[in-house]
Amino acid sequence: MSGKKTESPRRKYDEEFKRDVVKMLSSGRSVQDVSQSLGINSNMVHRWKAEQTGAGGTKKSLPDVAIGDVSGADYERVKARLREVEQERDILKKALGIFSRGI
Repeated sequence: MSGKKTESPRRKYDEEFKRDVVKMLSSGRSVQDVSQSLGINSNMVHRWKAEQTGAGGTKKSLPDVAIGDVSGADYERVKARLREVEQERDILKKALGIFSRGI
């Protein structure tokens, strides 16, 4: 025995598969969960996610397409509303802290 490992051929994944994996992550599943269920190394999933989000950490602009039953414009409107509600929540948390101190 020579002790050499036989190398298995490297698997190739198409862009559509990579996009589907990143969509799984954006739907709330963890990297570990996705990588285990698909039999992929978690580092690869992290790399695909980084490639999809771009260098600045923000998602690349996507065309205005329907996502399930929601159009891209509706999605952006809901995201903006979510930001507003989160700001309101943060303000109320601060107010609760101030009023709880018993001035």
